[in-house]
Amino acid sequence: MVLGFLFWVAMIVALVLGIRWLIRQGRPEAGDSALEILRQRYARGEINREEFEAKRKDLQR
Repeated sequence: MVLGFLFWVAMIVALVLGIRWLIRQGRPEAGDSALEILRQRYARGEINREEFEAKRKDLQR
């Protein structure tokens, strides 16, 4: 009896996790975050370290 109950609990958990996974698979990527874009600009040399730090602090507020 206890094993049957545990089986159904496991099945429900698996079903919920499966549905969540399917829902997340259908979402398109939102693109790069603002912080990632800022890091890329700094890496390319478009902004200097002072600008990078100032903008990073502003984004993390």
